[in-house]
Amino acid sequence: MHPHLNKVIILGSGALKIGEAGEFDYSGSQAIKAAAGCGLSTVLVNPNIATIQTSEGLADKVYFLPVTPEFVERVIEKERPDGMLLSFGGQTALNCGVALANAGILERNGVRVLGTPIETIQDTEDRQRFTQRLAEIDVAVPKSFAVSSVDQAVGAAKEIGYPVMIRIAYALGGLGSGPCQNQEELVARVEAALSHTDQVLVEEFLKGWKEVEYEVVRDSCDNCITVCNMENFDPLGIHTGESIVVAPSQTLTNEEYHRLREISIRVVRHLGVIGECNIQFALHPSSKKYRVIEVNARLSRSSALASKATGYPLAFVAAKLALGQTLLDIDNSVTGATKACFEPALDYVVVKIPRWDLKKFRRVSTRIGSGMKSVGEVMAIGRTFEETLQKGLRMLDIGAEGLAGGAGIEFEDLKKELRFPSDERVFAVYRALKEGMSIDDIYELSRIDPWFLSKISNIVDTEENLARSRGSDPSDDMLRRAKRLGFSDRQIAHITECTDDEVRARRAKAGIRPAIKQIDTLAAEYPAKTNYLYCTYGGTEDDIGTEARTSVMVLGSGAYRIGSSVEFDWCCVNTVVALRKL
Repeated sequence: MHPHLNKVIILGSGALKIGEAGEFDYSGSQAIKAAAGCGLSTVLVNPNIATIQTSEGLADKVYFLPVTPEFVERVIEKERPDGMLLSFGGQTALNCGVALANAGILERNGVRVLGTPIETIQDTEDRQRFTQRLAEIDVAVPKSFAVSSVDQAVGAAKEIGYPVMIRIAYALGGLGSGPCQNQEELVARVEAALSHTDQVLVEEFLKGWKEVEYEVVRDSCDNCITVCNMENFDPLGIHTGESIVVAPSQTLTNEEYHRLREISIRVVRHLGVIGECNIQFALHPSSKKYRVIEVNARLSRSSALASKATGYPLAFVAAKLALGQTLLDIDNSVTGATKACFEPALDYVVVKIPRWDLKKFRRVSTRIGSGMKSVGEVMAIGRTFEETLQKGLRMLDIGAEGLAGGAGIEFEDLKKELRFPSDERVFAVYRALKEGMSIDDIYELSRIDPWFLSKISNIVDTEENLARSRGSDPSDDMLRRAKRLGFSDRQIAHITECTDDEVRARRAKAGIRPAIKQIDTLAAEYPAKTNYLYCTYGGTEDDIGTEARTSVMVLGSGAYRIGSSVEFDWCCVNTVVALRKL
């Protein structure tokens, strides 16, 4: 623990917005718990009334105020905190903290920034500084120019060559970013971007490269681990929050995985991050070329996903590290016996799928790209990619019964849909395979890795095999394979033209039932104590007993959507807390 630390101020993310869901409520709540557990007094600034972090019983004081330098300065003057946590409230909190530091307000009031230093945050957010810092350790970044006018942008694009990518520094959810094919598109996008910021980045557009992300944790003694790595289903050019994401990565070779892991740790050590961060890579699909796209020196949607996907409490650990503890001081909550310096090992597949609500607006483009439009997301866990993908699509609550027999979407121009993806591109891939398009042809149009395409092809093949058994019962082996690939009873009934109950009875007779599995991130080295469970047809025995006991089931609200944000999370958490007391 840092000496002379008694009271900390924690910045929230303000009101929820598109490009952000409940991840900062999660990270902020964990930070408050970590600080309170160290005996510190906590002050929270966040105007969002529906969140857990602004509920009674967490922070000692809650200020429902805008997370802006003017208001936070007044709270600091009133509360006189010793330290500030600003990486738990997203880009809003980060930008506010940087502004307070640059204006000398933190120094004047004796407030120290806990965790990742302000200088490091500026190194990661200011694209010119970021490029220079990574050049010091020979790490490749996209060829880029930081510009502050349209004329400079046009000159930079000519030097790089079209297409180019436009990005904004200090922006939330890829705001204003996107590829430009020609000068006309560039001028329009840069003019719009300069209304939000005074620095725009023009960089090479690595079209069709894979996007891979590592979640990295580092403490003040330079202990460093990668907690989780993830891979985007979509190629570079689609924001990771708009993409289907798979953890751990499925298409990387062992050499690629370890090379990127080594670079991640080298970069994070060089920049001096303390706590948690994520690092995003572009990886060429057929050569050893890579680029570091960005480092987020804060908690994010990806870190919320990583902590649920692995059982490793990233936000809690990051807060403890920011307060001065090391990875060797913090207990590992997965085992209760080891320390937090272990790297999780996964024996399952996690798939995250975003949820959009674009149909609620007239004249909105359904095309997805480097700016974030999704409002929520779901996470599915299984033993095969096919099973997990189909489970996730059902969880979205958009009327899709998995991939097969999906949402009945009709595409006017399938090739155009594959080349310029929309929120329904995974169904377009399925439809293209159904219509006989080859995996190579779909890859050329979509640049989705052939491994993922072949797995969707497995789903199509299994559906066609089931369809051949119409009028008679499918064999036990066929039924077992369909369940292992994530087909629901209703899906199978629809394909074989019978009822759900008949499929269920057939399954029960054959002894095909799901196993209840526990997220075990230790490859069974130690007994796991996580409360994260999942059902899978890819297992033969249950990890936990299901014997009768007095228990209550609480139903949540599913994926966030427009018209529903964190209020049902608040309701469910308070229900569970009350039930636990009873």
